[in-house]
Parts: sequence; C-alpha cells; structure tokens
Amino acid sequence: MDNEKRSLSTIAQEIAHVARGMGLKFCPVNFEIVPAEALYSFGAYGMPVRFTHWSFGKAFYRMKLQYDLNLSRIYELVINTNPAYAFLLEGNRLIQNKLVIGHVYAHVDFFNNNRYFSRTPKDMVERMGAHAEKIREYEIRYGRDRVEKILDAVLAIQEHVDFRSHISPKNHNVENKSGNQRDNCQKKAVNRRSQPYEDLWEDKQKDNLELVTPQEFEDLLLYLIRFAPGLNEWQRDIVSIVREESLYFYPQIETKIINEGWATFWHARIMRELDLSDAETLDFAIMHSQVVQPSRLGLNPYYLGVKIWEYLAKVKPLEYLWELRETENDLSFIRNHLTIELVEELNLFNFRKIGAHWQVTDNKWEKVRDNLVQQLVNGGNPRIVVLGGDHDGKGGLSLKHRHEGVDLDIVYLEKTLALVQFLWGKPVVLETVVDSKKVLFECANGLVSRRQTTSS
Repeated sequence: MDNEKRSLSTIAQEIAHVARGMGLKFCPVNFEIVPAEALYSFGAYGMPVRFTHWSFGKAFYRMKLQYDLNLSRIYELVINTNPAYAFLLEGNRLIQNKLVIGHVYAHVDFFNNNRYFSRTPKDMVERMGAHAEKIREYEIRYGRDRVEKILDAVLAIQEHVDFRSHISPKNHNVENKSGNQRDNCQKKAVNRRSQPYEDLWEDKQKDNLELVTPQEFEDLLLYLIRFAPGLNEWQRDIVSIVREESLYFYPQIETKIINEGWATFWHARIMRELDLSDAETLDFAIMHSQVVQPSRLGLNPYYLGVKIWEYLAKVKPLEYLWELRETENDLSFIRNHLTIELVEELNLFNFRKIGAHWQVTDNKWEKVRDNLVQQLVNGGNPRIVVLGGDHDGKGGLSLKHRHEGVDLDIVYLEKTLALVQFLWGKPVVLETVVDSKKVLFECANGLVSRRQTTSS
C-alpha cells in the first residue's frame, strides 16, 4: 500500500506539471484512496463530514446498490476547498487513476477560476464539521426528534436561497506586480463568529429587508431566519446552517455540464501528453469512451459538455475558452454555444410521454436548445419569492411562484407548504399557476386548501 501511495504521488506530480504547462491554474490537491463504502458515503453527504439526516442515508443506499449491481461507478470525488481534496476509489487501476487525476486538476482549475465559485468559502470542511457538532449539541439539549423535524422542513426547501448573492460582480482573479494572473488559492482562515448566523446579514439585500417587503424577495431561507415568528434561536441557527451549505453547493448545481465537460476535455488532452504504453493507451480510450457515452435514460453532462468544448476549441482561440471558463454557467453555456451543427451531430431532440408511449415532439435545433435552457433556469428548481410577512394583517407569510412555463407538482407543493407553515408558525399562502389559471394555496394548522382566482 505504501508503494502504491508513493507511486501515485509521483504520478500526480507529473500530471500536475503537464496540466500547469497547458495553462490550468489550481490549488494544491490532496489525494486519498478510500474504499467504495467511504466514497459513496461522501457522495451521499456531499462532503467527508456533515450533520446526519435520514435523507443522506437513503441517498447512500441508492448509490451503493447501483455500485453493487454494476449499474454505476464513482471513480473519484472532488471537494472544493483549499487545499482541495480528491478521494479515489480503492481498486482503481493505475491507468484509471491517471485519467482521474487529470480530471481532478481540471475540476479544481474550474472551481478556482469560475465566477460562480468566487465567493464560496475554501474552509467548508471545517465549517461543516462545526455545523455537525452544533447540531449534535442541539439533539442532546432539545431532543433528536425536534431537531430532525426542523431539518426535514428546511431540507425540503433548501434550494430556495439567493445564490446570486454569492456571485462576484467583478473578475475575481488578482493580478500580481508582473501583470500575470495569480491563482485564487489563498486559504481563508476559519472565522468562528460570536453569533451563530451573524454573517448572514452580509447579504446584498440586507439594507431593504423588511417584514413587509416592497418588492419580491428571492431568499426564502434568509427571510425565515430573520422574521419567522414560530422559530426559537436554536431553530433559526439550524436554518442558517442549511442555508450556508446550500449556498456552497449551488454553484455546483449551476455548472454541472460546463464543469464536467471542462474536466473531460482537459483530462483527454493531458493523457495524450503522458508517456503511455500501448496497453495503457487502449485502456484509456475505452475508459474515456465510457465516460462520454450517451445515456439512454437522460442527458449525460460529460458527453454534452465535452462536445461543446471540443467544438469551441476547433473554431475559437484557446484564450476564448479560458474566458468562458471564468464567466459562464450551464444555462449561458448551452444558450450561447449549443449550435445547429452540435444538435444535429449529437442527434438531440425533444420528447415527452403521450399516453403510454414516449414520443419525439420536436427536433428543430432552436427548440431543442430552448428546452434545455428552460430546464436549467434557476438550477432546475421552481422560483419561489417572498411577497411579504403580513399578508392577512395577522402575520401570515405570502409567497409567489414565478411561473416560467412549468407547473408545480401539486402533491409536493402541498406537502412542502405544510412544512413552510411549520417553520413560519402562522398561515402561509402561495400563488401559482395551474393549467393556465391563477391559484392560491393556503396552509393553516398543517392543512392545505386552494382556491382559483382570475385567469393568468
């Protein structure tokens, strides 16, 4: 095992040298070899350390079952910290680890340079460890059932944060005295504040945040933390913990296609620069083809992402690719660069279930592109905004679904609205559109009712 680690360390240094020679800029990366159970635990929790919740266990058993049945396999997991951490699957062959290491360096380059990651803390492992310890203390003090009930509610709405508040408005790369760009890899010290959610007020909307908002407010979790009359201080702290972690994960949701495509594009180039044997070259070709193989069940982000990057590399200078890596997310990447040539080459089309069968509905490239963009708006999540915290003069919470062409799942809506009402502590109203008609859903005492208003 020690010989394997030494060999892997030497290979990692060699690949890092090749990657940097190609122009990639990344923080130091710590590689660790872990068994499948550990890797899938990290994948289910999202991090090596995090608070416990039954939903993470559910995700672990689903991923582990797919691994045991040879339906899917995770070769690595990369953590966006400084230094970055990459966990490699125990049992990977040497050629597999070479490909994975190149893939990891490109991921870390993307994390360090893309503006959507510019404000994500680089000490998140330590922060999540502190969060886990805090929640364990609350379980001891207030009871595990009460803590789990709060977590159940807030995790059901964890995506409703204002992720734009964590995007740098300017180019975050810093130039040194020689005029060259310096890697955004300076490690931030762990800053434990005196109050559990004091840093949440450093939000771009804090100055006009009022109980009755004059405009729509994007961050539902922040509004609950600040104003929910039904929450105690320890419960607000739990909501703030989930919010902080959601803001950390959101850029990864927003950049899945462009990031995986970037890493795949560069691991292929890096591998071609290594001194591989004939057998290794063949193994690499097989592995790479498996990574970018189109899926019969859905969109393979590796496949679509790398095809767009490869197309751009043919028609644009390399400097243009570096610029895109800094400025774009999945939505803009697809909208701006999925061309008619790519749609035809990749044989992309729209389809839906009609009766008992799936049928192709459109193969015009603009329709295909626009449909993909529609699915990527707001990270694929419905956009729920706060209209005010006193809609009925009695402290009720008023929400609105910014309908963007897709109706909400009514069953999920009703269950989730009851959880929001539990967090708020008073009645909650949500305005949405169902079958092109404006509908108000109201929840009081855990019971949901609805009434139709004027046509939308």
